[in-house]
Amino acid sequence: MADADDIRHLALALPHVVEIDSDGFDFRVANKGFAWSYPERRPGMARRIRTDIAVLYVGDEAEKQALLLGEPEVFFTTSAYDGLPLVMLRMAQVSVDRLKELVTDAWRMRAPESLVGDLDDGSGDPSP
Repeated sequence: MADADDIRHLALALPHVVEIDSDGFDFRVANKGFAWSYPERRPGMARRIRTDIAVLYVGDEAEKQALLLGEPEVFFTTSAYDGLPLVMLRMAQVSVDRLKELVTDAWRMRAPESLVGDLDDGSGDPSP
């Protein structure tokens, strides 16, 4: 099963990725976030960074709903993300290969077209 070290390895293997300094992990391409650790908020308590849960950019509401409905044991959301194309991923519920697919898809949706070719030409292969 996947963990924070796996997502870090996979994300940083993609072209033009920057990891933002944080208590968990926070990956961006062209200043756009595509995967980060879940900042859990509970009423009356301090925010807690969950490195066992990743927030992933999914592109649109249809993709979000497909993931949430198709694999509720893997993906979930909270009201804080209502209307946003983001899902939370329980990393322990996916293989490293599946995590690679999800992180790469999130990167593709956030990267400008001018950078996507760098992945397609093999210069950024996030091999597990």
